Amino acid sequence: MAYSFSLNTRLHNTITGLLAVLLYSCLLTPAAYAQRIQTDFDVKLLARGLSHPWGMAFLPDGRILVTERVGRLRIVTPDGRISGPVSNVPAVYHKKQGGLLDVALDPDFAANRLVYLSYAEPVGTSDGTIASTAVARAELDGNSLKNLKVIFRQNPKTDGGQHFGSRLVFAPDGNLFITLGDRGNYKEEAQNIDNHIGAIIRIRPDGSVPEDNPFVKNNKAKPEIWSYGHRSVQGAAIHPKTGELWIHEHGPRGGDEINIPEPGKNYGWPNASYGTHYSMIPIKDEHAEQGYEEPIYYWTPSVAPSGMLFYTGGLFPGWRNNLFVGTLAGQHLIRLSVSSDKVLTEEQLLKNTLRFRDVEQGPDGAIYLLTDENDGKILKLLPTAE
Repeated sequence: MAYSFSLNTRLHNTITGLLAVLLYSCLLTPAAYAQRIQTDFDVKLLARGLSHPWGMAFLPDGRILVTERVGRLRIVTPDGRISGPVSNVPAVYHKKQGGLLDVALDPDFAANRLVYLSYAEPVGTSDGTIASTAVARAELDGNSLKNLKVIFRQNPKTDGGQHFGSRLVFAPDGNLFITLGDRGNYKEEAQNIDNHIGAIIRIRPDGSVPEDNPFVKNNKAKPEIWSYGHRSVQGAAIHPKTGELWIHEHGPRGGDEINIPEPGKNYGWPNASYGTHYSMIPIKDEHAEQGYEEPIYYWTPSVAPSGMLFYTGGLFPGWRNNLFVGTLAGQHLIRLSVSSDKVLTEEQLLKNTLRFRDVEQGPDGAIYLLTDENDGKILKLLPTAE
């Protein structure tokens, strides 16, 4: 069964047939999978069999580095072959939302072979109960990492398995943004700048602090902080025209947000949100009135956003500079048309299908999706062949 998606209008057909194809795709080869889903864009199964994949980054030769939350890093070839685990990956705290998270390449990867990993780092062994988000970098040498160095550790380490963040994005100036979370039970600390809870971090690639960070001269603040008052940020991307960092973050019961974090600004969590606490205690939705930054866009009820991409490729000219967001609870892919700092329209693609953990643009201009499941998949969106 095939369904059509319009590039310029909202989805006009249900997609239960696509879900059935995904569920029974174990009977199909990747080529057959692509033939079964005929739309204005084709959805091709590139690879499957990944354990809750979380992040991906494209190597210059077209291969893909893919993290699995359990603590494995894989390399996937352009034809979908999955390598054995890359060796010498740091030990991770793999409980609930913790594990191996995002992966990014150094802007000068072709010369230095440096790869960056964000992950939940345990205290002592991975069997412990205390952890926080950390970022390490290492040289990729074949199917191994070497000279691994931890360049950032979220302080303090806490108990609990929720809200680690964490996306890695290089800015045009070469600095590295790291998105974090409030660690679940420590949400009040997101309002304090003497720790890293609920913050966006900006560091140099070697872990040192840029001199123009907003709190670098404040002896009572963590100098790595760029912005604070965030809940759990699992999507980040650089705007292709302005060079600004855009993020999205999970709300509680409703109130998932898109923000453009500015240096030194406070984004309100947990004192301001368009959602409600899980305990059903209301939260004030007034941001500006309380001295906090307003989100530029939000979702209520929650879609649980994860992964973020500004599309700049040539395969989908009508989508150029649009913003794509994967969703977990929503189980669809969101396309947003934006102008300056405003979201103009929203379109939901692949509705009611799968949990989409990450969305990236490949060097071929296609859009790649990671699905969050035991049998995790890499899906590839291509224009429909005429």
